[in-house]
Amino acid sequence: MMARLRWWGLRRRLRSVELLVLDVDGVLTDGGLWFDAEGQLIKRFDVRDGLGIRLLQQAGLEVAFLSGGQGGATEVRARQLGITHCLVGIKDKPAALTALQNELGFCAEQTAFVGDDLNDLAVRPVVGLLFAPADACRPVRRGADAVLRHRGGHGAIRELAERILQLRGRWSELSLRGWRDRND
Repeated sequence: MMARLRWWGLRRRLRSVELLVLDVDGVLTDGGLWFDAEGQLIKRFDVRDGLGIRLLQQAGLEVAFLSGGQGGATEVRARQLGITHCLVGIKDKPAALTALQNELGFCAEQTAFVGDDLNDLAVRPVVGLLFAPADACRPVRRGADAVLRHRGGHGAIRELAERILQLRGRWSELSLRGWRDRND
């Protein structure tokens, strides 16, 4: 019941989001790092999270990745999803996020961020909404505006995408008729 009340109170603020910024490791992935025999980093991304991102893009939201990690897999996934702002190897996330907001012309109130660990909590002062996957570290869950029911890399972003689309009146049509990828 408490979670439902919390989401109800976020409706107006969630409707004003124009920029959704996502941490990668622990949000779009389960946080595990796999290496092949040659030392290449391999990451597992959830396909439903990817479709959620595409649906948000078609609804007019700008989606960006902001990660302290590197390794190439994140950039490949960003290209697959048409994400033009894929910031990796970032040491100062609040500064990088503020620069991105300035570049795109969005203010803090128009920005939502999803993060799972202490370096993500640092962006709190520069975003209007902070979300955490169910398995985020305790300080991030406590500091978040809402904690998603799904774990990172296991549908957390899809869950948030569906909530945003519901608030914008787009989810009913999608859930009835399905979705077709198109260039619009």
